[in-house]
Amino acid sequence: MGALLRCNGLTRKFGGVVALDGLDLQVEEGEILGLIGPNGSGKTTFFNVLTGVFPATSGEARFGEMPITNFSPQAVYQAGIARTFQRSRLCLPLSLFDNLMVGNHKNLDHGLWFNVVRRRALKRQIEEGRKAARELLELFDPPLAGRLFEPASRVPMIDRRRIEICRALIGKPRLLLLDEPSAGMTRDETRRLMDDLLEARRRLGRLTIVLIEHEMSVIERVTDRCVVLNYGKKIAEGAYRQVAEDPLVRQAYLGLS
Repeated sequence: MGALLRCNGLTRKFGGVVALDGLDLQVEEGEILGLIGPNGSGKTTFFNVLTGVFPATSGEARFGEMPITNFSPQAVYQAGIARTFQRSRLCLPLSLFDNLMVGNHKNLDHGLWFNVVRRRALKRQIEEGRKAARELLELFDPPLAGRLFEPASRVPMIDRRRIEICRALIGKPRLLLLDEPSAGMTRDETRRLMDDLLEARRRLGRLTIVLIEHEMSVIERVTDRCVVLNYGKKIAEGAYRQVAEDPLVRQAYLGLS
């Protein structure tokens, strides 16, 4: 299909600390790429630089044919990249619906005239958003869709993770970045969430995904290819079984010689 994302020499420094060191990375359209490495290896920094949370110190990122280096987070989102975070970013007092609509703001009219005067159009837009939110939640867990207007504080961690993924998906991105989706969950919950994600991806049409994950069973099961980082540098790339046997990976990531 061709590369959807290309990064060349992408670097981010924090003072004297090089958190991302000349990263060359390519993500093919339609694949699931696993991004692995020990704590502090630069994985989340890569997501933050790519999505405009931090500017790149040097290097370039291209999304399709569009240069997106140092785009704002809003511009990256408009281009078609969405993400989740390792720590939950849900607003727990708000309903599931309200949390999902946070991820749908590019499809909503925020103008004062529209919201105050065009009440029928506003009602239609809200109804369209409700339908999209319910359909997405049903892909992941049909009973959860029936709780659309309950506060997010009432649902367990696995459902909160489902909501966060749905919030990223509701804007119909071409590239989804998942940062430790299994954090805070049991192995069984993680397995169920990955089942949901793979089924949703199949039904949505081979969404491209970059997945940061410490659970190697998840990486082995769901990814097409892996990139391994250590101290901000790429030290290995390939299928999971291939990189798991790499001596540099075993030393840096698994603590083996």
